[in-house]
Amino acid sequence: MQLLGNNASPYVRKVRVVLEETGQTDEVELIEVATSPIDSAPEVTAAHATKKIPALIRPDGCTLYDSRVITRFLDARAGAKLYRDNRIWEVLTLEATGDAILDAAVLMVYEGRCRPEDKQDHGWVEAQWGKVTNALEALEARWMSHLSGPLDAGQIAIGCALGYLDFRHGGREWRKSHGALDDWYAVFSEREAMKATVPAG
Repeated sequence: MQLLGNNASPYVRKVRVVLEETGQTDEVELIEVATSPIDSAPEVTAAHATKKIPALIRPDGCTLYDSRVITRFLDARAGAKLYRDNRIWEVLTLEATGDAILDAAVLMVYEGRCRPEDKQDHGWVEAQWGKVTNALEALEARWMSHLSGPLDAGQIAIGCALGYLDFRHGGREWRKSHGALDDWYAVFSEREAMKATVPAG
């Protein structure tokens, strides 16, 4: 199988962490591609209906895309139970929360990278950050016991989201107001799968 992506994408990182955690890394070749909202690589355009990464090209089936689809496929393939039946709705909701943090944080990056400075909407950027901080507050208020439980896809999504905040929005210092998440992430980020997939680029 081939994974279209790059080492800077937090959505690709989610897939790579699942590959590491489930022992499937050697079965998937990472194809490095450059893509943006206004310029996608030809390989991505051919593989993904909306020209995004990641996309998982399979020799024996359709190409899979959206990180949540790919991670669930890889989990099922390995029988790893990162989507545990007895807590499936909690896992999926936590995963969606991690992806929502990423969506807002990535849009903030694109606003600065893809629009001329005089056209950037700083109020809109702050509104996106407001979504991030609201999600972080909700995690601390309601999800810390789940985050501290057995590994699942929701934890991976949150770990990758917090890693992306460090990577692209370190100056925002999310840790200052979220000590419980800071403590949790300090431990989670030491997992071998997280250390093997630290973003770059």
